[in-house]
Amino acid sequence: MLCSIIQGFKSHCIRGIMGRQKVFIDKMMQMFHIQNLLMRQALAECLGTLILVMFGCGAVAQLVLSEGSHGMFLTVNFAFGFAATLGILVCGQVSGGHLNPTVTFALCILGREPWRKFPVYFIFQTFGAFLGSGIIFAMYFDALWEYGKGSLIVFGENATAGIFATYPSEHLSLVNGFFDQVIGTAALIVCILAIVDPFNNPIPRGLEAFTVGFVVLVIGLSMGFNSGYAVNPARDLGPRIFTSVAGWGSEVFTANDYWFFVPTFAPFIGAIVGVLMYQLMVGFYLEGEAQDREKAQEA
Repeated sequence: MLCSIIQGFKSHCIRGIMGRQKVFIDKMMQMFHIQNLLMRQALAECLGTLILVMFGCGAVAQLVLSEGSHGMFLTVNFAFGFAATLGILVCGQVSGGHLNPTVTFALCILGREPWRKFPVYFIFQTFGAFLGSGIIFAMYFDALWEYGKGSLIVFGENATAGIFATYPSEHLSLVNGFFDQVIGTAALIVCILAIVDPFNNPIPRGLEAFTVGFVVLVIGLSMGFNSGYAVNPARDLGPRIFTSVAGWGSEVFTANDYWFFVPTFAPFIGAIVGVLMYQLMVGFYLEGEAQDREKAQEA
């Protein structure tokens, strides 16, 4: 009898606590609910890009700071691929999970997104990448200083700036680097357009994020040697800005004849190339076939 009373009292207390928690959570939701749809979408993009950079750059940090004992080129590529998948899963339902201003740019060119989204997404994606790199900096703070022997170095022995933003290999010229980013981004956009094209082979619902992550993985495995396959201005610019204010200084912008212009601007050229390639070779054809079928059904 006593045990039953005690058990009932416990259950009553637990229900009371859970009820108060639910009320508190509901009040928090009402307090922080953002009415503006574009702002909600932008914040989701910020979080998604943060996840992309946090996990991706975290893998690079482990590889560099451990001098190869905790990672390799393959693990970095897998990390970025899975990070893209996770970022899209986190924010995709709210914002579409672009995580990359060139994706937004391509969809705006095709008229699938309004142009007002592009600058807002770009800013918040870049800010998310900034925050993601800041998290990795804080996590590996002691290791960074130990590896750099008390200095934060951009280029040369014990350099650590490349953990966060991309830099060219010694053999790479600016012209070659420009085409590297154009080709890589064009490949990314072609594949993403194929995935999201309603007239192409449909991807099972819920697997789009995994497919995009697979695309990022393949690009990294095949196109990462020259300069780390940024193919994403926000992913490169956000961490570059962070490193400039965190102690690496303005050299992160001036290094290699102002290399930062390449991963910031060349991907947009690649996005245009990718849109044209996909639409001229596949997209227009599939859309035309769909329109012909509709006309035949109406007749």
